[in-house]
Amino acid sequence: MPGKRKPVRPASELNLNHAMVYSRDVAASLPFYAERLGCKLIEEFKHEGRTVYARLRSPKGSSTLALHQLEPGQELHAGGVRLYFEVKDLDRFCARLEAAGVQFTQKPKLMPWGWRHAYLNDPDGHEVSIYWAGPKRFRPTRFKR
Repeated sequence: MPGKRKPVRPASELNLNHAMVYSRDVAASLPFYAERLGCKLIEEFKHEGRTVYARLRSPKGSSTLALHQLEPGQELHAGGVRLYFEVKDLDRFCARLEAAGVQFTQKPKLMPWGWRHAYLNDPDGHEVSIYWAGPKRFRPTRFKR
């Protein structure tokens, strides 16, 4: 039949390794990711003396995150995407963040799907989850009531 397409076979070598987060003020967001969460700064690009882009590497693993300045006149729409960072000693890590002045929208809590999560927002209002799933991360979810 015309118009019928053959299904595309997913590439087994595909690896999600990078995410870009748009920011009103990259210089203000950078300390949150670098100093609070411990991401390692790979590069910082300035234009006319203002930081407009920064790329960071996860403290563990090989994924990277970029902070990108919004174009002039554009609005930032936070929400729709939540960043997840996994850490084994969730309670200790969150206590350290709280001692540094980070405010949580939810402190560490066991969720119905069996993972422990804490939620907070970055300086631009993007949701961030700090969690621990361990080996459950690659298993089907089982809800508990």
